Amino acid sequence: MADRLATVASKADLLRFSTAGSVDDGKSTLIGRLLYETKSIFEDQLEAIEHASRLQGADYVNLALLTDGLRAEREQGITIDVAYRYFSTPTRTFILADTPGHVQYTRNMVTGASTSDLAVILVDASRGITEQSRRHVFIASLLGIPHFVICVNKMDLVDYSDQVFAQIRSDFLPFLSRLDVPDLTFIPISALHGDNVVDRSVNMPWYRGSPLLQHLEHVPVAADRSLVDARLPVQWVIRPHRNEHRDYRGYAGRVTGGVLRPGDEVVALPGGFTTRIKSVDTFDGPIDEAFPPMSVTLTLEDEIDISRGDMICSTRNRPIVSQDLEAVVCWLSTSPLTPGKWYAVKHAARNTRAVVKDLCYRIDVNSLDHESAVESLGLNEIGRVTLRAAAPLAYDPYHRNRTTGSFILIDESTNETVGAGILLEPRD
Repeated sequence: MADRLATVASKADLLRFSTAGSVDDGKSTLIGRLLYETKSIFEDQLEAIEHASRLQGADYVNLALLTDGLRAEREQGITIDVAYRYFSTPTRTFILADTPGHVQYTRNMVTGASTSDLAVILVDASRGITEQSRRHVFIASLLGIPHFVICVNKMDLVDYSDQVFAQIRSDFLPFLSRLDVPDLTFIPISALHGDNVVDRSVNMPWYRGSPLLQHLEHVPVAADRSLVDARLPVQWVIRPHRNEHRDYRGYAGRVTGGVLRPGDEVVALPGGFTTRIKSVDTFDGPIDEAFPPMSVTLTLEDEIDISRGDMICSTRNRPIVSQDLEAVVCWLSTSPLTPGKWYAVKHAARNTRAVVKDLCYRIDVNSLDHESAVESLGLNEIGRVTLRAAAPLAYDPYHRNRTTGSFILIDESTNETVGAGILLEPRD
């Protein structure tokens, strides 16, 4: 196990993180500052944003223009779409998602945060905590992001006051304590001037913690990956039909949990047939074991019925297999979710259909209260539902596996993705 953890850790030099917060809290500026300070932009890009900043009448380089790529974003000074950027330091490689702050673009924020290992939530020091601050923290916790950094930005506007920082932290903690936030850090910064972003700020000697980039470089993410529940959703059945591989039959997919080795006893779900792994193959040849997030092909000792969408799992700790699903859904469409309607469901590698049996309650993201007796979910609203799928799904509760515990709902008439859901433990 120690060797395996070391191998996983060696692949954990990639950190996916997202920024979120209210409008004008400085998310794009922060990301622009990180790109600039880590030498991740070209000279012509810097010249272009310097020119654009002068045209806007700014007396400083507006680093937010590095991520606000759409014309409407530059003109309005807001973020509309999710902007992904890549940069690296000698310690770690990063994929960051700059997500929108406007409430009407909450669904874009969900998209950007859904694959993140860490969420950076910005709060404007001069305005304090807003409704969107709470909304984005709640959604990030709902998505199972294990690491949170609350960046109190624009400290330059409050004279770098430690009292302002302490008050915002004190105001936020009661709300955060009601959420599932395993790892929480507060950092006072000024993205515009670079205070506590890459280097420790001389303007805030009272802050004893790490600057943001140093924290991002050292936050541990290897332990967040499950090495217990072995899961391989089958994406493709490989039959080469060539003389040298006449009898080859492999099941290809990405490992979403646990460790798979030749000789392990496995079960194919939802069929329930058991067998043993004959080999674990990759493009470079057979390997001794596979773990998340490796893409591999399994060959099995017995010829059993396995198709795309099935899941190969350990026999010792199987997932739940059921057509009746309990879930929390974030609604992404202007057409409301209503009980009784059928939707297409995309879960791991399986596609099926499901009907909304019941809308149990809607969640007030400000108070976290459950609003019962509601008839529908509107755009950007979150609620608990029960679904009945046309075919059984093999799944884990979301808190155990973010891949096998999530799904999307698709409107069959428009092919629009209308909902993003997380699966819960079934009720007794």
